[in-house]
Amino acid sequence: MSEIDRRWVRDLAARLRTAPARAGRTRVIAIDGRSGSGKSTLAASLHRESGAPVVSLEDLYGGWDGLEHGVDLLVAEVLAPLAAERTAYVPRYDWTAARWRTPIELSPPALLIVEGVGAGARRAAGYASVLVWLEAGERTRRRRALDRDGDAYAPHWERWAAQEAELLTRETTWDRADVALDTDAGPGSWTDADSPPRRARE
Repeated sequence: MSEIDRRWVRDLAARLRTAPARAGRTRVIAIDGRSGSGKSTLAASLHRESGAPVVSLEDLYGGWDGLEHGVDLLVAEVLAPLAAERTAYVPRYDWTAARWRTPIELSPPALLIVEGVGAGARRAAGYASVLVWLEAGERTRRRRALDRDGDAYAPHWERWAAQEAELLTRETTWDRADVALDTDAGPGSWTDADSPPRRARE
């Protein structure tokens, strides 16, 4: 996804600012969806609009078999401390060196953006003020992911997709989302939570 409609970004930022805080005094927007659906692009646009820091689950997975572990770390090391109004220490995994780096300190912010596969899992979503689901067809998602990460991702696409399918089938995040966004064509199309798109089931 090369662009996001600015109106949607402004609307999401405004919704986040007025939504109930569920992680202490921090209002969290969780952006979930399968790989290549546009999560990091939307998170970057929201960061520019709101100034809110971004926590990416990509830094928490700890490798190609770490999807569930990344969600656990998000809750234990980031969301739960913020909910207790303590400083969080955000884990950072170095994919090139295959080792953990020094965590980043995060004092409880007013607003926080969390993006990545599993950001809307039930154990994390309880801390979210706004839950966003992004989706796109597999062909589009694979092209975007490989354009972004190239040969580093290609050998692991199926391995990662299987973990996504297992987690998302269990979590059915698209059914609980406050906002759903289909990013397959152009900047995307907006869908209210009452009728979220269902391609994610495929």
